[in-house]
Amino acid sequence: MALPPPPPPPPSLLLLALFLVAMSGSRQEGALARESGAEFSRAAFPDEFIFGAASSAYQYEGAVKEGGRGPSIWDTFTHKHPDKIADKSNGDVALDSYHRYKEDVKIVKELGLDAYRFSISWPRILPNGSLSGGVNNEGVKYYNNLINELISNGLKPFVTIFHWDLPQSLEDQYGGFLSSNIINDYVDYAEVCFREFGDRVKHWITFNEPLIFSAMGYASGTFAPGRCTPGIVGNCPTGDSGREPYIVGHNMLLAHAATVKLYKNKYQGPQMGKIGITLTTKWFVPIFNTKTNYDAAERALDFAYGWFMEPLTQGDYPFNMRVLVGDRLPNFSKEQSELVKGSFDFIGLNYYTASYVYSTPISNSATKNYDADSYTNTTGVRDGVPIGAATALSWLFVYPKGIRDLLLYTKTKYNNPVVYITENGVAEANNGTLSLKEALKDDTRIYYYRKHLLYVNKAIREGADVRGYFAWSLLDDFEWNSGYTIRFGIHYVDYKDGLKRYPKKSAYWFRKFLKRT
Repeated sequence: MALPPPPPPPPSLLLLALFLVAMSGSRQEGALARESGAEFSRAAFPDEFIFGAASSAYQYEGAVKEGGRGPSIWDTFTHKHPDKIADKSNGDVALDSYHRYKEDVKIVKELGLDAYRFSISWPRILPNGSLSGGVNNEGVKYYNNLINELISNGLKPFVTIFHWDLPQSLEDQYGGFLSSNIINDYVDYAEVCFREFGDRVKHWITFNEPLIFSAMGYASGTFAPGRCTPGIVGNCPTGDSGREPYIVGHNMLLAHAATVKLYKNKYQGPQMGKIGITLTTKWFVPIFNTKTNYDAAERALDFAYGWFMEPLTQGDYPFNMRVLVGDRLPNFSKEQSELVKGSFDFIGLNYYTASYVYSTPISNSATKNYDADSYTNTTGVRDGVPIGAATALSWLFVYPKGIRDLLLYTKTKYNNPVVYITENGVAEANNGTLSLKEALKDDTRIYYYRKHLLYVNKAIREGADVRGYFAWSLLDDFEWNSGYTIRFGIHYVDYKDGLKRYPKKSAYWFRKFLKRT
């Protein structure tokens, strides 16, 4: 009879300390309440702190068959599996930012922001995914125009090289990120970006949220390319949710590290930019104050955040993952470990919400797939009371304190890296019965941003090296498998009237908050 895997190590003193501080936070809450008055503004942050708004190519650009762009896996996913999108929609038109980028840059400028985060569409630069198919000059021209428009308006471009829209041709040729062949093609693509845009782009992000791309694309199958294990996770094409997410995450880390090496060796000196990667995680709160639940919180963090942060800072996967996943988790060679370790100038961090977490029994007979491997369950409710205010998304509760806890966890566990909050925001339902005037009144979003910014500010004062904050999102947009059923924007987009943009109440709040005195 096979022996069960050994248990993970006891929870770190760091995690215990952070939770104890969090649970005894009444004085902290009172102080934050006093600080949340009208006087709280950008003046509370360091002078060089960067405020921005974020977007991504597939969610914004549209023009999927214009300007020489090739198809991406999200084009294929939304058209072949419309049942997996809440409103059976797609990004064919999206917000038409491909044609309206000047209008959108003007919106960023009028808000008083310092920067705009956007992603480059890989199939718009290399339509068949690799250099063998040639560089699409029309795509290069579009991003040159966007970057120049930002700079002429005094705005800093923060550029994400890959935000999930893999060229379909690479998926067809060798399985995309399931193959190590992707590493060279990704590095080639990134080099085109450095060469064409790096004289003006000073902040590069290699990957957006490898956790979500790996887990939702290859474990649950709810995102492109929609792979998972038939019979285990819903109705999906062939896949192996016990192995594929880890293979994909591994290849993303190796592609990231190889790209950073190229940038630092060849481009960083003359271009004087910085390069990093954007990760995401919830904050996990033990459902009850027991050792078992602290263990569960630590495992949950390891499988969501440590999965990528540990190799980037230590050169290997977390102990919990190595023990519980076993030989389904790829190994780093000595050379790969050295390449990945320290391969960043900054970490982008996307934070939206928190969950309660509790342990499930560790058993050798459990289903082998990513969603079960951490032996944890999460919930937004404890004893009938939600962890924070509910929103239009079942997984997103308003829990501002989690952003401070996560930043301090990062500071202590990972040697205080430079961090940019690259996404933070809240969803509301796309309610077609509301008048335009009613739809623009988003008081919940104002509360959400104010409270999160207060906790970011507190984390900075407690020593976290946070250099910037980007709101998600500048505009309402195509929200992946939610389609257009929810709205994250601080500007309303009228999908029924020519995609007209209107500032919401939160936009006016941001203008006031950002105004320099």
